[in-house]
Amino acid sequence: MRAILPSRPDWQPALRAPGADLLAGLMVALVALPLALGFGISSGLGAAAGLTTAVVAGVVAAVFGGSRFQVSGPTGGMTVVLVPIVAQYGTSGVLTVGMMAGLVLVVLALARVGRAVHYIPAPVVEGFTVGIAVVIALQQFPLALGITQTEGDKVWQTAFDAVRQFVSHPHPSPILTTLLVGTVVLAGGRFLPKLPLALIAVVGATVVAHTCGLDLAPIGAIPTGSTVPTIGFVHLDQLGSLIGPALAVAALAGLQSLLSATAADSMAVGTRHDPDRELFGQGLANIAAPMFGGVPAAGAIARTAVNIRSGARTRLAALVHALVLAAIMYAAADLVAEIPLAALAGVLLATTARMAETASVTAIVRASRGDAAIMAVTFGVTVMMDLVTAVAIGVGIAVVLALRAVAKEARLQQIPLDLQTTDADATEEHQLLRRHIVAYRIEGPLFFAAAHRFLLELAEVSDVRVVILRMSHITALDSTGALVLKDAITKLGNHHVAVLMSGLRDDHRRRLAAVGALPPGGDAQIFEHTPDAISHAHLLTSTERHT
Repeated sequence: MRAILPSRPDWQPALRAPGADLLAGLMVALVALPLALGFGISSGLGAAAGLTTAVVAGVVAAVFGGSRFQVSGPTGGMTVVLVPIVAQYGTSGVLTVGMMAGLVLVVLALARVGRAVHYIPAPVVEGFTVGIAVVIALQQFPLALGITQTEGDKVWQTAFDAVRQFVSHPHPSPILTTLLVGTVVLAGGRFLPKLPLALIAVVGATVVAHTCGLDLAPIGAIPTGSTVPTIGFVHLDQLGSLIGPALAVAALAGLQSLLSATAADSMAVGTRHDPDRELFGQGLANIAAPMFGGVPAAGAIARTAVNIRSGARTRLAALVHALVLAAIMYAAADLVAEIPLAALAGVLLATTARMAETASVTAIVRASRGDAAIMAVTFGVTVMMDLVTAVAIGVGIAVVLALRAVAKEARLQQIPLDLQTTDADATEEHQLLRRHIVAYRIEGPLFFAAAHRFLLELAEVSDVRVVILRMSHITALDSTGALVLKDAITKLGNHHVAVLMSGLRDDHRRRLAAVGALPPGGDAQIFEHTPDAISHAHLLTSTERHT
């Protein structure tokens, strides 16, 4: 517990020189405001839930998290998972799922599994990142087109229905607002990256909408103070049905947060996050946020990047960001309520355009067809189904392809026998011995993905009396490999072929002995060095010939 709890060194630099962190926190808050509102609306719980999450989760994760630059709050990827939960279980279901996911993350942190994120292949990460971007973009179609009611269970179905309704009854104001805001954010971001252009564009769109009397749907009232609705959770008898969604939310929150923290390490020279502490902080954040009506949260790479670029030095910047958002929520709630939904859709569409790293995607496509296939499948499943399923399938395919590649490295190679003699009179005898003795060197891993190939090759050995297996170059041996080798030795024995082994490691010998895969003669047919095995093979064939 001491390793993952906050300590005094975390805050000493901030207390000595807080200026840079205060300014960075303010800049991040200005960028995070429209994102928090938009993601709250996209999740189905409303703008207030998004702001609440950014405040509560932002404070808790800043204090207890494992990265000094990480900024946490509602994220686009999380909304993808939350939309079906809202549809099936309602608001109380989402709040309960958030708390359950938080508990799961705390358990994972205490079990020290945070480093497991490093084993997720890059094609899977890129595939689901691009998939998230597409899903978030599709979620914005109804808001951008001014459509309030859509049909369909999947996000691509609701987007298609929104387009269909818009074509039947076109309404230009929402889509023009979305396109203008998105263009300002994207184009301005290239030339004025330090300005909070998302907030400036949203404020500009709000002013124009009221001045010109445009018919644009606003966010609506933001509950504050005594107007905050009562927070409700599901009954105990309903918890069983929420275990699956909670595990999905926990997996996504942990994955996003750890990937974001890793990216922050690469952007800030000389820093390393603690993955277990990061999971612990995100777990506490997800336990706390639902108590105030917030949605599940995670580390947000976009806001974290802004934090670093704005000159943040310590955790104080992320904490200030949350406190500024809290002040805006309570002091300017009426103004925030007038923001057009179409303007927020423009901000989120611009955000999705920045999520995919074109260079990384291109590099993976060029690397190999297998990596390209993994990325494509992960992307497709993310868009058509859900994120957690996509990651599971992507990792599964990657594991299969990796095992296939490793299995190809395993070889069964016949080697010549060095008889070490120059006696011309014995040439005929030596040739006879060569026909009766075969030596093989097994190289690489002998495991379930490669072992059966060895069985087929060894089983085809014919016209010999002794087979010598050189085992010193086996890099790995599992139970399947041992059992397959046992079958090969048994088949050879049925054909009256003796099997000798040389160079057998102690751990491999124990595994072979456990499944009965050692030669029938035991120690008499196992040799430390190959020349000794060859000499014994000569003795066996000579004895047999004379007999």
